[in-house]
Amino acid sequence: MKRILGKLYVQVLLAVILGAVVGVAVPETGEALKPLGDAFIKLIKMLLAPVIFLTVVTGIAKMENMKELGRVGLRALIYFEVVSTLALVVGLVVVDVFKPGAGMNIDIATLDASSLDTYTTAAKHTTFMDFVMNIIPNTIVDAFAKGNVLQILLFSVLLGVALAQVGPRAKFFVDTLDSLMQGMFRMVNMIMRLAPIGAFGAIAFTIGKYGFGSLFSLGKLMACVYLTCIVFVIFVLGPICRMSGFSLWKFLRFIKEELFTVLGTSSSESVLPQMISKMEKAGVSKPVAGMVIPASLTFNPDGQAIYYTIAAIFIAQATNTPLTLMDQLIVLAVLMFTSKGSAGVTGSGFIILAATLASLGTIPVAGMVLLLGVDRFMSEARAITNTIGNGVGTMAIAKWVGALDTAKMNRALNGQPEPDEVAPPVASQSASHDAHSNGSQQVGLAPALKV
Repeated sequence: MKRILGKLYVQVLLAVILGAVVGVAVPETGEALKPLGDAFIKLIKMLLAPVIFLTVVTGIAKMENMKELGRVGLRALIYFEVVSTLALVVGLVVVDVFKPGAGMNIDIATLDASSLDTYTTAAKHTTFMDFVMNIIPNTIVDAFAKGNVLQILLFSVLLGVALAQVGPRAKFFVDTLDSLMQGMFRMVNMIMRLAPIGAFGAIAFTIGKYGFGSLFSLGKLMACVYLTCIVFVIFVLGPICRMSGFSLWKFLRFIKEELFTVLGTSSSESVLPQMISKMEKAGVSKPVAGMVIPASLTFNPDGQAIYYTIAAIFIAQATNTPLTLMDQLIVLAVLMFTSKGSAGVTGSGFIILAATLASLGTIPVAGMVLLLGVDRFMSEARAITNTIGNGVGTMAIAKWVGALDTAKMNRALNGQPEPDEVAPPVASQSASHDAHSNGSQQVGLAPALKV
């Protein structure tokens, strides 16, 4: 029992259950526990910028072929667009089949849209060109101070390429950054021990503030989101895993600690450093893991994409807004671009959805009020799907570009230790004597493969 309770994912799961109990039994106390979840997220976000920077810079600086870098980036963007579009399509099909908003007959005039002011104000400033220009930081310090993932990623790639071109003269600096990176990952491991406390506070707050009552009133909508996420993971990501040479189930078991942490915190960003580390352990080369995982937060939000189509069509159904097939395809086309603006943080999806509905003009933005009560409960499904999708995508892209060590991957997914982690067998005295008399020499185990 003590061995089981010592596992982090078990502790997080128990914390989630305990948090739900506290939220139901004493809602006021549950709401007051919000700082526990927020503090854990802030601790992780504190390390995001340096972890991304150090991983990408050291990985690229040690690359021997710079042409591979452009090839990885291009293929990653192709993969992101295809898979996230499939997520949008799956969401559209499910919401059209089950029609969770049909029969609600909501009168737009009766909705109080004042609670959406924060989201709609932010959405007004979210255009495609704003998104592109925002990738370029005003200053390097500004990018790190604001923790903008794409800006940090851009600077890190450029610096990594520059150091690779400098060559041997940059070796000392690159080695120093590599040592600093190891220290950062040790800090991540220390902070992750607090994950159960963060999950407990986040779940207690969610249940305490919104209660289970809102779940039943919009249960059909929630069921559609969760069902679609499950269908997407099994029938879209599953075949991608098989084509990439590994089992979806084994992969989910490999990242179970990260998934339980995401379940408790409702944020795929909360496990970004651990996912980079896990992908490297699973045989993905360091530069690919360092580039693809952070970029996936913005360009491959599978869970968010599912939510967008379901939420948009749900609002139309609930408010009796007629939509033709062409209207729905236009919604899909717009979401193919606007969905790339989410950043893996709870609440970002609402801003993107508001921007999308406002640009379309056919579906009333005020209808988003219907989602406020249950949005937080659906964020777990979105975040978990994002995390799984980003992990599978990183493995698939690494396989595609030849940057995946399949032997190392199989050992990791099967729970086998690396060769250098296995202690050599202790020879008996007689065996040692025989070896000496035969003039033979004991050979140590080969070091782990490097990608």
